[in-house]
Amino acid sequence: MSLEEDAINLHRMLKGKIEIHNRVSIDSSSEGKNGTLDLIYTPGVATVAKKVSTDKRLAYDFTSKWNNVAIVCDGTRVLGLGNIGPEGAIPVMEGKSVLFKALGGINAFPICIDTRDKEEIIKLVKAIQPVFGAVNIEDIESPKVLEIVERLHKDLSIPVFHDDQHGTAIIALAGLFNALRLLQKKIEEVRVVIAGAGSAGYGIFRILNEAGCKNIVVVDSSGAIYEGRIRTTENPYKKEISSKTNPDKLRGSLTDVLKGSDVFIGVSGKGQLIEKDIIGSMNRDAIVFALSNPDPEILPSDALRAGAKIVATGRSDFANQLNNAVVFPSILRALLDLRVKTITEDMLVSVAKAIADIVDRDHLKYDYIIPKVDDPRIIRIVTETLKKAIQVHITNKT
Repeated sequence: MSLEEDAINLHRMLKGKIEIHNRVSIDSSSEGKNGTLDLIYTPGVATVAKKVSTDKRLAYDFTSKWNNVAIVCDGTRVLGLGNIGPEGAIPVMEGKSVLFKALGGINAFPICIDTRDKEEIIKLVKAIQPVFGAVNIEDIESPKVLEIVERLHKDLSIPVFHDDQHGTAIIALAGLFNALRLLQKKIEEVRVVIAGAGSAGYGIFRILNEAGCKNIVVVDSSGAIYEGRIRTTENPYKKEISSKTNPDKLRGSLTDVLKGSDVFIGVSGKGQLIEKDIIGSMNRDAIVFALSNPDPEILPSDALRAGAKIVATGRSDFANQLNNAVVFPSILRALLDLRVKTITEDMLVSVAKAIADIVDRDHLKYDYIIPKVDDPRIIRIVTETLKKAIQVHITNKT
């Protein structure tokens, strides 16, 4: 059978990939005075409810809030499928919930909502926050989603993680750190071209800028973004990109700006976007991260034949899979455990360095630049890294 047929058959058989399990059992031994049922529900639970109502922080100690994450999606930008609606998004978000549980021990709930209105989405997330310890914003169209995340960061008392933006940025930078290490190049000396100025492209630009990359060029459907470009002023996020990138004011298409560049990072959402000869126009020992799913901007075999030295994609059937699943379970696990409200750009860079360092020099190779998704060291290392980064952040503020 084909992959498509196997996937359909499995989902039809499972009828959903997640379900709720109780952490206590109710049986005949729980009957009588102060039995389990009396304690978890009426009358005993009333005492707990009153305590939580007088001190909301106790929800972390007395309920599952400490381990609950809401995956909020409106179905407008799902994987490489685009606007397929909230029902179409459910299988994807359920799959993400499975990864949260399997890799981070987290209870993640798909909240696939039937509204595309920015204000309604913000209002909904603010309304459901009491039962959740964190929110994962997922697969909402850009630039709307960037404003949603920005607003929620300010308004919520729990952390907001945007996987398309933050997760992609972390894994891309981690892969880049190791690729540059292998090629003995420095991040401040290379030119990086990013194809795509949506959530992922914006997130990658910001983390590269924080990490010390001095020559970043971001390309959207209209070509290279540069300061003063008329269409850029309509979008505040592209305007920010224009003011902090493209120091040489390069103009033109992706083909034009890739000439003489060192790194290509593709998050355009468009398969087969670039031809082999374009890779050949890049500098020697080029790095190509074609991260769009399910179809990368260029196939690894084509990029390597064209002269690229290190190639990565977002797919598991190719070497060097730069997969967000390496990042989001560990980041959310750390945010929940540390009860962090916000995560800053310098913290994201610290996490990227920590993930990159998991692959030691003895094992680092052109076809192995990033740890596997199920590497058991990731959760511990990310938590320790965030803890140190938070302490540094607090010290610097005081």
